[in-house]
Amino acid sequence: MITLQFLLTAFVVVIAPGTGVIYTLALGLGQGRRAALWAALGCTFGIVPHLAAATLGLAAVLHTSALLFTVIKFAGVAYLLYLAWQSLSSGGALNVSGTQTRDSGWRIARRGALINILNPKLSIFFLALLPPFLSGAAATATSEMVMMGAIFMLMTFAVFILYGCFAAAARTWLLGSEVVMRWLSRSFAAIFAALAGRLALERA
Repeated sequence: MITLQFLLTAFVVVIAPGTGVIYTLALGLGQGRRAALWAALGCTFGIVPHLAAATLGLAAVLHTSALLFTVIKFAGVAYLLYLAWQSLSSGGALNVSGTQTRDSGWRIARRGALINILNPKLSIFFLALLPPFLSGAAATATSEMVMMGAIFMLMTFAVFILYGCFAAAARTWLLGSEVVMRWLSRSFAAIFAALAGRLALERA
């Protein structure tokens, strides 16, 4: 059911800085508001497969299949390390510099979606998050899960847009310092690498 408790729980989960937030901030600082909006859109749609898996019960299969979990997990680790390299590389998509790179919106969104799609813990997370808020009626369980998932996605998109717009606004103040931009790129690279390390240690 859509209760105040569910909305507050979902908001706390969404607003907590994670990989998607870091990606959106990096795009906002590196390429501006337009890029941040596409990043927020991509990260939001990357949630869809996990919500579908939780709704259909596929997350339980992922949880019990060590091989499947490991394959998806290390694909996610490799992708996060790739994003770390993109942050450090001159001209990389996530590098913060005075020269504004113009990636296409679809490319930005695709990267954002892959960040979430390649995180197997999300399916298990939604399987744990949503059921406690169901009304208990078996006939409406699926529709309730879909409704809660849609609200979670809308909330994610709205919060990520706020993060991205904040980063895009801060970009104006940071462009004058090459040192600050260089350290921002290094910081984003370190964060993505740390997230990759944390994901690598996750167990089903």
